[in-house]
Amino acid sequence: MRALVFTGPGAMELRDVEEPVAGTGEVVLDVRAAGICGSELHGFRAVGFRKPPLVMGHEFAGTTPDGRRVVANPLISCGECDLCSRGAPELCRRRELIGVHRPGGFTERVAVPSSALHELPADMSWETAAMVEPLANAVHALYNVEPVDELRLAIIGSGTIGLVCLLVAGQLGFSDVTMVDRARERLTTAERLGASSCELELQGEYDAIVDAVGAGATRRDGISHLRPGGTAVWLGLAESDSGFDGNLLVRSEHRVVGSFAYSPDDFTAALAMAGRLDLSWWTAVSLEDSLATFMSLADGATGPVKAVIVP
Repeated sequence: MRALVFTGPGAMELRDVEEPVAGTGEVVLDVRAAGICGSELHGFRAVGFRKPPLVMGHEFAGTTPDGRRVVANPLISCGECDLCSRGAPELCRRRELIGVHRPGGFTERVAVPSSALHELPADMSWETAAMVEPLANAVHALYNVEPVDELRLAIIGSGTIGLVCLLVAGQLGFSDVTMVDRARERLTTAERLGASSCELELQGEYDAIVDAVGAGATRRDGISHLRPGGTAVWLGLAESDSGFDGNLLVRSEHRVVGSFAYSPDDFTAALAMAGRLDLSWWTAVSLEDSLATFMSLADGATGPVKAVIVP
């Protein structure tokens, strides 16, 4: 079968690979859609958590051997450690991600634990189903923002994660949401999806700021525009550098929260939410065209906003 494979630092190839074999408690899923994530566009630059050769892809949906339409929660926890026992499997020290620690969805078929599968509504498109995973990230992130009267929220980055955070913010009743991005065309999408304002850079002061980029500069800028006592939620993983003034953090009693994944309840909530949100800004890409699209985005192209591989 064909697959888009991470083969080495900065290298991706379309290859013929072996068919997957289902292990105990697993099924082989026929992949119908798999989203390209910003973390993959950054992560393939070096060998880190992802070890080549690797079929990436952790945002995917497909059909089971018995014909069920499902989306996969790619986060696999041990179920036995102290954190799993406390109801926080997303923080499991032995957690793995499909598409990071084991083969993922940038292919025609993939082996997945049966316990990771969630059945889809009959009317949900495959491309929308592939966006449930990033939506779950947004649900988890926005739950870290403490509601206050007339809350002023800013979201840095109008890529997929930033846009789904905007949509979730609307579902949670946040009415004053500023989107920030250098790409005007992405801000056009944010405006259409309900942003209160769209800016090329942060201006003024906010109660909460979500950083969906994760560069040292955006983290520093976000902290500097927080009101005293405000909250910064970091999702982006573009750089390891934090770049902010630690003394300002202390004096202003700012709260900085990392948000990496999502709980099982967050994923379920995202699936329920997906059907009532405008997630139609994806662009379908064939598996044969996926390499060109991936490399174009990795080289800095601002479109498509969300590429979804359709094998």
